[in-house]
Amino acid sequence: MNQARGDKQGHRREAIGNRRLSLRGFPIAPCPLPVVKRLGLAEYLPTWQAMQAFTAARGPQTPDELWLLQHPPVYTLGLAGKPEHLLRASEIPVVKIDRGGQITYHGPGQVIAYLLLDLKRRGMGVRELVGRMEQAVIGLLAEYGVKAERRDKAPGVYVGGAKIAALGLRIKNGCCYHGLSMNVDMDLSPFAAINPCGYEGLAVTQCRDAGVTDNLEAVGDKLIEKLKQNL
Repeated sequence: MNQARGDKQGHRREAIGNRRLSLRGFPIAPCPLPVVKRLGLAEYLPTWQAMQAFTAARGPQTPDELWLLQHPPVYTLGLAGKPEHLLRASEIPVVKIDRGGQITYHGPGQVIAYLLLDLKRRGMGVRELVGRMEQAVIGLLAEYGVKAERRDKAPGVYVGGAKIAALGLRIKNGCCYHGLSMNVDMDLSPFAAINPCGYEGLAVTQCRDAGVTDNLEAVGDKLIEKLKQNL
């Protein structure tokens, strides 16, 4: 009888262990997978405004979304961004935005995934989300045979010491927007005009230079699948 009781308790612990628990110890129902929207090549400013509007208007039942896209050439400067990290004048526009972090560059050939998530509903903190985003990129690159890693106090993903993916988020009322950019097959020269993410002399790289031959669309599709798995 004691053995049977122990088996039942063990099975119960295992079952609960497979479900996320709220702070009060009750299981949290799994969230549906985010709705994926493929926006193609989209101008930065209206896309940013659309993220803000979506987040402001969403309610408790609003489905989460993942937006997959590219931007025309643009530098974006985070809330605490220092203008001196733009090293020289350029024809590329600079947009000061509401995410965290310093300055980065977006351009064609770079896949961008914006995550519009209700973190409160998912029972997920910002640090956990950042780790899951980084792991999605690391896992994707591992499938191509590319070893990638994260760094303490420097969010993003690195290959051979060079940055291949950058992260930036904005949290409002328990919901997030912005997301990550991953260099796939692009002109990297605009990065030379900035201190990427505020780090002087930081090298950047891309999937093509790491031996990945898939095109942007294929890499983007695989990135979305990895993000969904990690969420």
